[in-house]
Amino acid sequence: MTEITTFEATDNALPFRDALGRFATGVTLVTTQSDKGPIGMVANSFASVSLDPPLVLWSPARSSSRFPFFERAQHFAIHVLSAEQADISMAFGRGAAGFDLVSHGPNDQGVPLIEGSLARFECTTHATHDGGDHLIMVGRVGRVTLNDGHPMIFHGGKFRTLA
Repeated sequence: MTEITTFEATDNALPFRDALGRFATGVTLVTTQSDKGPIGMVANSFASVSLDPPLVLWSPARSSSRFPFFERAQHFAIHVLSAEQADISMAFGRGAAGFDLVSHGPNDQGVPLIEGSLARFECTTHATHDGGDHLIMVGRVGRVTLNDGHPMIFHGGKFRTLA
């Protein structure tokens, strides 16, 4: 039988982070327009909130150099990445200038949109909430785009695909 180890979450962040990594998530790219140009951030902190009104949320890290742009954003888009879009997730990694490597175009609010994602949610900021070292951003969805394909998965600190 496997031994189970229990930690106090407030004593050591590493076991807490490892425990969170046991939960498989999808991978998203969140984009917005800023005074510096288009901004994008890869995130796995995406969830549905409500069908009526249509609300979703995501949580950018306050420590990110891109955080101030999203904190001020009135409009943003969440792209659910497909298994074939690993290059996009890498292009928007820490410090990377992803928009130099992917084709994109603006929506009516100037938010940069990329093509080929499994789903795209074009949002207006509905509410923000303190989330400790993250900000919880709730977006009211105005437009949804759907495509067929297989999702990119993040589990155990690695990008994966469904078997």
